[in-house]
Amino acid sequence: MFEEKKPKKKLTPNQALAKAQLSCAYQERCQQEMRDKLYEWGLYSNDVENIIANLISDNYLNEERFAKAFAGGKFRIKKWGKVKIKIELKKRKLSDYCIKKGLQEIDDKEYTKTLKDIIAKKLKENSKGKQQIRNYKAAQYAMSRGYEGDLVWDMIKEMES
Repeated sequence: MFEEKKPKKKLTPNQALAKAQLSCAYQERCQQEMRDKLYEWGLYSNDVENIIANLISDNYLNEERFAKAFAGGKFRIKKWGKVKIKIELKKRKLSDYCIKKGLQEIDDKEYTKTLKDIIAKKLKENSKGKQQIRNYKAAQYAMSRGYEGDLVWDMIKEMES
């Protein structure tokens, strides 16, 4: 009736290093993601830190490069705002310097154009009702996507005139 979960096979440090290198070569990773993976693979603290150091020295792991790829990708593909991107990068324990570098990947003109498109689409979806309520709903939606409140309201006022 109930299937027992088989314990995952523990990897040796050498196997884990090889697997981690493949993982990092496939996709940008941050140190915390890799650290969590290594612990998941059954390694101990000393081995984990040695492998992380190895990955950094061989340039498989680079926090700044990860932040740039993450911020650029989330903005272009998922249309996230800077606030949401910053929160997600903080969750991954990146330094403020790396977060700042990552957010610099987002072009300001493209950022405002994307915000304008998001607001316009939301206002078009909610074409019935009072303008004030429609604006509020559009603003809430844009802010839930991670856009700055003052920027959102400025854009709505600009679009009304």
